[in-house]
Amino acid sequence: MSKELERRSYSFEVRAEQGETGSRITGRPIVYNSRTDIAGLFDEIIEEGALDHADLRDVRFLVNHDVSKIPLARSRNNNGNSTMQLRVDSAGMEIDVDLDTENNADARALYSAVSRGDITGMSFMFGVDDEEWDNIESDHPTRRIKAISTVVEVSAVTFPAYASTSINARSGEALESARAALESAKKLSARSLDSEENKKDNELELLKLKTKILTGGK
Repeated sequence: MSKELERRSYSFEVRAEQGETGSRITGRPIVYNSRTDIAGLFDEIIEEGALDHADLRDVRFLVNHDVSKIPLARSRNNNGNSTMQLRVDSAGMEIDVDLDTENNADARALYSAVSRGDITGMSFMFGVDDEEWDNIESDHPTRRIKAISTVVEVSAVTFPAYASTSINARSGEALESARAALESAKKLSARSLDSEENKKDNELELLKLKTKILTGGK
């Protein structure tokens, strides 16, 4: 079962281009094999292939995660008629967004902001299907995301606040999401450890019983 949706924001190159079909922006919201510090709580690595079985059937493109406004683009089954194209490759995910700058004032404003370098970040909302933790009991463990279940939204963000190798969760929601992921992993680790210790205790008791039987109770 997929876990709750999480959000990650990065600051990296977002390009604005003028093509034959109109205005568009391109960028890479998801990067594989990049070690990222999550709010000082843990490092996170999205491993290559994590998107192989992800649900990308309906992904919207927003600005600053503002769901109260009309999406500026949308990918539906990533077909040719979609206004946002998703490309998953060995480096992660890249997107091409066709903006209706002629009829949409918000699209014009975003295109201008990206062209001027005023917006340089993207954020994505996703779910996790499979993960592994290294050194979970340490002060700064590492989370390896092996399978992403779904990507539901990508946003251009005014204040990414995150470098490509560091994420500082400024918003309370992002920080709580990171803490919840860490606490969940620690609880699973503790249960696993208890189970292993109980198994060893049972094996020891069984060995003692066998020894007692073989020695005639001595």
